[in-house]
Order: sequence, then C-alpha cells, then structure tokens
Amino acid sequence: MKKLAIAVAAAAALTTGVSHAYTMGTFSNGFVVPNVIHDGGNVSTAVGVVSNAAVAVHWTFFDQDSTHVTDKCFEMTASDYHGFVWSSNSGLGLSNQRGYLVFAATATNSTGTTLTTKCTAEKFAAATSLQVIAGHAFEYNLSAKDVAYVPVIDGPLTITAGVSMNNIGATDITAVAGAAQTGPSTKMFLRYYIDGTVNSGDDTRIAVWSTGNHAKTYTVDMLNDAQDRKSVNFTLTRKELDFVDPETIVGREAAHKDGFIEWSVPSLTSELTTNTTAAGSVFSFSVISAPAFGAVQSILNPHTKSGL
Repeated sequence: MKKLAIAVAAAAALTTGVSHAYTMGTFSNGFVVPNVIHDGGNVSTAVGVVSNAAVAVHWTFFDQDSTHVTDKCFEMTASDYHGFVWSSNSGLGLSNQRGYLVFAATATNSTGTTLTTKCTAEKFAAATSLQVIAGHAFEYNLSAKDVAYVPVIDGPLTITAGVSMNNIGATDITAVAGAAQTGPSTKMFLRYYIDGTVNSGDDTRIAVWSTGNHAKTYTVDMLNDAQDRKSVNFTLTRKELDFVDPETIVGREAAHKDGFIEWSVPSLTSELTTNTTAAGSVFSFSVISAPAFGAVQSILNPHTKSGL
C-alpha cells in the first residue's frame, strides 16, 4: 500500500506545468462523460449537471466505436441542477453496453452564440467563450454498496459547424479542450495495480477515450515500481473508447504488479483524428479495485509533451 501511494503521487507530479493539461470543474458549452454503463439493475452511471444560465441541454450516447445510439434534451433554468441516471434515460436494449455521453448547450442562431431554453432548437452553442454548464459523474454498484468516481472532461467542445444536435456523428466531435491534445510527442502514463490473477483480488481497468479512431496494437513500455522495464503490445480494439485489463497483456512479467504503461500517442495526422487541420483529443484514467481499499478508486492518467 505504501508503494502504491508513492507511485500515485509521482504520477500526479508528472502533469505539473504541462500545457494541454486536463481541466475539470469549469463551466463551458458542454462536457464529455468518457465511460458510461449500466446493467439494468444494480449498476449504473449517474451524472450531475449544473447550469450557469437558462439553457436547453442536449445529450447524446455514443457506443465505443462512436456510433450515435440515442439522444434527447432537457431544459434548465439559471442556477439549476439536473440529476441524470443513465439506466433511467437510456431506453431499451442498452444494458451492459459501454459507451460515452456528450452533454452540450443549445443555441438558436447559426453562430451558436445565442442560448435557447427550448429543446425544439437543434443548433449547438458553439461559442467557446460561453460558460453555461458543468458536470460531475460516478458509477455506482448497489449490490456491492460501492461508488467510483468517473472523471468528466470539460469543454469547450468543438463540433462540426451546422450539424443538427439530433444527428451528431462519429467524426463531428473533433476536440474537447479539457482533454490532452494528441501528438506530436504526446506520452501518456497509464497506471495499473494488479496481483497477476485476472478478475480476482487486485484488478485494474484502463479507460482510453479519444476523438478519433485509435484502434491499433501499439508497442509500449511497461514499468513497475522498481523501474523494471518490459516492452509489450498494448492493444486498443475499439475506435474511441477502450476499457483494458492490463493483466491480459501477453508478455507481461510476473513482477509487474504496480506501475504504469508508457504509451506514445500517435500524431494528429494518424489514427487519433480524421481532422488533420487541428489536433484531436485523448483522455485516460484507471479504475482500480483492491480488497485493501475496500472500494473502487479512479486515478487520472497523466500525460506529457516533449519540448515543453
């Protein structure tokens, strides 16, 4: 436990002074909940939305490959709070389907600067200066009596100009300001804490979310708390949201139980974005379950850029 605490502190320190660092807890034109699921019973994801102005908020659920699955809208007054439970809003057929949620403020004009309070509007509040909504989220498990923090990625959101809020597609969300910027030379440090036995004892799931197609097998360095390095393959199988079990990595050494995976994120002209005129966005956190904790814990995975 002492080693884990030291490793977490060291990982957090890596983000100090880095540009394009994660931002959370601010108001903007929208935000992303990067990992969402429910099982139709005891497990679900809950989101809290706070408004700084009267506005209609449009939400969209995308699957792990960024297919638009379902969407709807709710109306908020100024200084309002709206509780959103995914299992109550998903509709039929989405039990145990992992994905992510995008919450966006709506507008009445084509430039996206005039907010609307009515869900009949289909335009996105695109102005990056707007400070309208903020959110927080957690995943709960009633049978286990446990709650895990789910990081929310602040906007401003960048969405294809003119797209209908009812029909946001896989390539329409091109950047989220609160995430890290993809390449060049972006590295992410993906934390793990495991005991070597899959789905038993100490377990970790690494969530990776991006604005583009990151599905690929990458050569990465896996390091433990003794700074032993091992090169392994790190496979992301889905386009925009993966939830990876590091205990299943082939070639991992038995001594690698507490440490991080160093992943060099592709440059903006490769897998992580279809929009080559602007850098895409990438975000990661680790969900650690350990009997010693007595609860599931979420850890933000830090990132660096060389030359900064």
